[in-house]
Amino acid sequence: MTEQNISKHNLILDSRKKLSLTGVKDVSGFNEEVVNLDTHLGGLFIRGSQLHISKLNLDTGEVEVEGVINSLQYIQGKEQKSFLQRIFK
Repeated sequence: MTEQNISKHNLILDSRKKLSLTGVKDVSGFNEEVVNLDTHLGGLFIRGSQLHISKLNLDTGEVEVEGVINSLQYIQGKEQKSFLQRIFK
């Protein structure tokens, strides 16, 4: 993986049903209502219903999430709380 691919982060949301991402470092947690990702630009919460990860390749940083996507929220810095604290705020 080249240095340019590591730092690049893109989102493509198709009809609120399919989200394609690049620049993902890790999946911190997920269930049918929340997917929590670590990206090169900070933490990312994807909220919705019937969510599932249809593609995951952390070597290339690519992730696809399918379901009904209601919101996307970035979390910056070291203030991040535990996964359970974040979904029940």
